[in-house]
Amino acid sequence: MENFEGIYFEDLKIGMKFKNPIGRTIIETDNVWFTLLTNNLNPIHFDKKYSEKMYPGEPFKGRNIVNGILVLAIAIGLTTQISSRGFMLGIEKAKFYKPVFVGDTIYTESEIIDLRESKSKQGFGIVKIKTKTLNQNNEIVLEFERTIMIPKKGKIWE
Repeated sequence: MENFEGIYFEDLKIGMKFKNPIGRTIIETDNVWFTLLTNNLNPIHFDKKYSEKMYPGEPFKGRNIVNGILVLAIAIGLTTQISSRGFMLGIEKAKFYKPVFVGDTIYTESEIIDLRESKSKQGFGIVKIKTKTLNQNNEIVLEFERTIMIPKKGKIWE
């Protein structure tokens, strides 16, 4: 991994923004497999007849919705251009604004909202990122904050 490109702690500044130009279209297989893997028994994610009967009105129109935790996981994956050298410490303030449906494409826009040196691990920094997740219509579907630990240049975990 000598040629690995990524961001170090000192490359970041509060207020820096990152817009991932690559989106991720969520397909039915993603939603059903993820729902099954997590033992989520809510039929709104996988039972079309149930969704048609119970949720015929807007915005659902009888459609199954994508599992929210899958949306969050994909959104985090779309922000790894910031965190690819480090690891996640936590997620907070996750708020879902609109449902995501099979066939929707999501994108992320992130901002560095806090930076500090790690008190427990020399050579590393703590970064807080606020992320907006948007659908193909540029509507916010999810917002969350995540805290990550990233090394400084030339530092390794010892």
